[in-house]
Amino acid sequence: MAMTTSAYGATGAPEPSVAERVREQVRSGFGLLGPRHGRHALSVDQVDSLALPIGDDGVVIGVDAEGQPAVLGLNRPTPHDVVLIGGLWTAQVLALRAAATGARVAVETGRAQHWMQLVHAMGGGQNGMTVFDVGRVPPQGASAGTPVLVVRDCGMRPPRGRVVSGPWQSVLTLLPYLSPVAPRLIRQARLVGVQRVSPDEAADLGRTMALPRGDVDSLPTLADGVTLWCGDRDRQYVMTQPTDAEIGLLGTPRRMD
Repeated sequence: MAMTTSAYGATGAPEPSVAERVREQVRSGFGLLGPRHGRHALSVDQVDSLALPIGDDGVVIGVDAEGQPAVLGLNRPTPHDVVLIGGLWTAQVLALRAAATGARVAVETGRAQHWMQLVHAMGGGQNGMTVFDVGRVPPQGASAGTPVLVVRDCGMRPPRGRVVSGPWQSVLTLLPYLSPVAPRLIRQARLVGVQRVSPDEAADLGRTMALPRGDVDSLPTLADGVTLWCGDRDRQYVMTQPTDAEIGLLGTPRRMD
């Protein structure tokens, strides 16, 4: 009788059955065999067609000039200071959206009545936002699991804060207009947002921030809800578009409070 290679090994001994091979693999630590699927492979030419989101995750603060989402990464393992020269409306939208991403928001303000509607809408301070008087913000205990955003709404000359930026704790300082303390705050900040300002303020910001002439000329003409965000290496105009819920709570975008 001729031997077949499917039933016998080279020595003539019967080959083990499928069940016996599986049991041997389990005993040797390989585990059970999973289902067989076709392999997913791309040619070199097809790799360039992949579009993978690379960059910070964070708070969607609006859309850029091309209509693409603009994202502000607030939850960081390193200290992060942000200065916004603009309106209360934009600062409140940023605070709401930061809280929606899971961050705790501590608001330091001398006009608590303007913030309490947000606190009540979020459940009375138990669900992500708390308001404190100026100089009364306690340590927040920020961590990777519970990041914190401190919003300083302390007027034209905010005092030095007791709670500063740190790992997983960003600080957003709101300035309604340019003030004598603005240059110091801008130098310390990693990110600066500028909304509509007067021509004289735009000229001062141009010198302080080394802005191109085109940006200096555009700042006095910005529409409500538009912010020029300036980082270490780039600048981007962003239009903050409110959701229906944000309009119901805060109204439509506005520069003046």
